[in-house]
Amino acid sequence: MIVSIASGKGGTGKTTVATNLASVLGISCQLLDCDVEEPNAHLFLDPVINQENKVFTLVPKVDAEKCKLCGRCQEVCAYNAIAVFGKKHLVFSALCHGCGACQYFCPHKAISEEKKEIGIVQKGTKNHLEIITGKMKIGEAMAPPVIREVKKYIKKDFITIIDAPPGTSCPVIESVKGSDYSVLVTEPTPFGLNDLKLGVEVLRKLKIPFGVIINRFDLGNDKTIQYCENQDIDILMKIPFDREIARVYSKGSLIIDEIPSYRQKFLELWESIKIKARK
Repeated sequence: MIVSIASGKGGTGKTTVATNLASVLGISCQLLDCDVEEPNAHLFLDPVINQENKVFTLVPKVDAEKCKLCGRCQEVCAYNAIAVFGKKHLVFSALCHGCGACQYFCPHKAISEEKKEIGIVQKGTKNHLEIITGKMKIGEAMAPPVIREVKKYIKKDFITIIDAPPGTSCPVIESVKGSDYSVLVTEPTPFGLNDLKLGVEVLRKLKIPFGVIINRFDLGNDKTIQYCENQDIDILMKIPFDREIARVYSKGSLIIDEIPSYRQKFLELWESIKIKARK
């Protein structure tokens, strides 16, 4: 079973939910940190890293002797990653999605592909929990290829918790795609509600069943609750704006370890997710 933890915006407590939920399940569970631009689940879990692999993507390489500067490559590139200026061709590898269209359509067979390192995937363990973390190289812009490499580690007979990136763009879609259930973590503020609505729209288009966790629920107003009720969205859990939780988070610890009552609450959260995912 694959459960992704997402949020329309950053800073809502998404990683807190993902790490505590994965840790409370423990055996036969794996946590995938797909927030590859800024992974931080490892800060809370401190895994022992036992495997590390580089991630590559393919970018075009132009043979200047064969190239006739016809411009066909730039016509077929949807991402403006290759262009012809006067008597020169330019490749903007940071924009390249590695689709290979430029190579396929080049009438002079002047384009080949070469590997470019864009990040790493680390695999580690903490007690019985498997933790797989994707990390993009600084300056790289294409997160989906790294996320796809992270998701290759998914074991079908394991419970997989995915810590997705914030937002609603391509990296989020790549992360939550294939999930049996998704949890949107939000906060009861105008910004939080606006971005929650965007996240709901994405999950409904992807036809992934989902529920909502409201973090710091006693901090803002009740419009988020009203929205969920009006949209018939399940509120799975409410986490209060609590000084003790903030203290535990600030020192990089898990809530379930330092506030014992939350161990049962996260177990109940999991039972609720299992039931709703089967509907």
